Amino acid sequence: MQSNLIYVVRVSLVATLGGLLFGYDTAVIAGAIGYLRIHFELSPELVGWAASCALLGCVFGALLSGVLSDRLGRKNVLLLAAVFFLISALGTALPKTFSQFILFRILGGIGVGAASMASPMYIAELSPARYRGSLVSLNQLAIIAGMLIVYFANYFIAGYGAGFNASMGVAEDSVDSWNVVSGWRWMFGSEAIPALLLLVLLFFVPDSPRWLLKRNREKNAMTIIGLVEGAGNAEVKMREIKESLSEESATLDQLVKPGLRMALIVGLGLAFFQQSTGINVILYFAPEILKGISKQGMDVALLQTIIIGAVNLAFTVVGILAVDKVGRRPLMLWGYSGMGISLLALGIGATLQLQGVGTLLFILGYVACFAFSVGPVTWVILAEIFPTKMRGRAMAIATIFLWMTNFMVSQTFPMMDGHAWLVSTFNHGFPFIIYGILCGAALFFVWRYVPETKNKSLESIREIWKVSSLSDKNEQTNASKTLHGN
Repeated sequence: MQSNLIYVVRVSLVATLGGLLFGYDTAVIAGAIGYLRIHFELSPELVGWAASCALLGCVFGALLSGVLSDRLGRKNVLLLAAVFFLISALGTALPKTFSQFILFRILGGIGVGAASMASPMYIAELSPARYRGSLVSLNQLAIIAGMLIVYFANYFIAGYGAGFNASMGVAEDSVDSWNVVSGWRWMFGSEAIPALLLLVLLFFVPDSPRWLLKRNREKNAMTIIGLVEGAGNAEVKMREIKESLSEESATLDQLVKPGLRMALIVGLGLAFFQQSTGINVILYFAPEILKGISKQGMDVALLQTIIIGAVNLAFTVVGILAVDKVGRRPLMLWGYSGMGISLLALGIGATLQLQGVGTLLFILGYVACFAFSVGPVTWVILAEIFPTKMRGRAMAIATIFLWMTNFMVSQTFPMMDGHAWLVSTFNHGFPFIIYGILCGAALFFVWRYVPETKNKSLESIREIWKVSSLSDKNEQTNASKTLHGN
């Protein structure tokens, strides 16, 4: 089985490049937004639009990939996403107008939306049950790695700009002029390198065996299942998948009927709470937040953003190691608890104008709690809970909802953070108090509704929702125990 696992890991790592580009594309704005604001003379509303416009593309990307992944396959959707990433990287590096910049950011968002759904789904359908949580979580690790890489890229590009201007004798108060004119272009253009790498490597990996079986390509599916599960287990596993497919309906209206309706509610709830609790506000606006609350310079703020990215990466590794041992539910419960405490401390500290190292520590605590739990585990559960025949489209619905929530939060944060009365009253702390309260709501939702799927095959997870649809009150009580893994 060891050689089979090596094969699965190798293929999964290629798919996680989609996650790396997801992180790279969404986080590049963190270092560029300040220079972009000056270059195009943007109002607070347009700053929010510059940061959030890509999220509209994410919605369209998830919608498009939901249909295409069921028709063309998960691998081909990732290929399409790579093309969009490449076009966006080049286009956002060379715009003459703000409108052109927005257009290419939206195209990049389409790639992010497609990859955010296709990468974890592809890995989940390829992975053995006992390793699935860890392997799908590799995609979250890749997302965070992409963010950390672009934080470094932004920092060194900005540093080069400062050094360039100093060598040219530019006045110190104009030291960022090169970055305002050109630096941000290099930040966005650097994405072309990983986009091209993903595009090339995808030609060397197979498609999902479950998708192949759904398309009646049994010979190809059998070959891949043998590589994943071992030749001795391939026949049994293939028969199990075929039986499951024969019982499933491919129509989306099944999702709103008793049984699978609960799967849809769980998927939408997890998508909403992952984003509404503010993680991408931290990841997109970290330098501006640190400048606003702690009164730091841009160079220090960018360096602290790298520290945030490093903590994010380190604790994502903790989550990957724990998700198949500890389980999905415990990690989510611990994570939302820590996130809520950190956010409320950050918001109250900002309101009381308690500046200094505490601001960074509260942000790091929040990011660490998200990274080992809510970040990777949300994608693991979303990739597990829907039936194979409709997994692409059902997961697309949840992913669209996730990106719509992200858009709402990213668009409203600069407006709240820049509102004169809120700033004078809360000193930039108001948004974080709101996000902390939402963490409490998320904690209740996970405790009450989210099932434990650790060590369950994708086919057996269907039975959880059958149990949850029982109408008799006593049976419902037993179903609740099943859902919570008791």
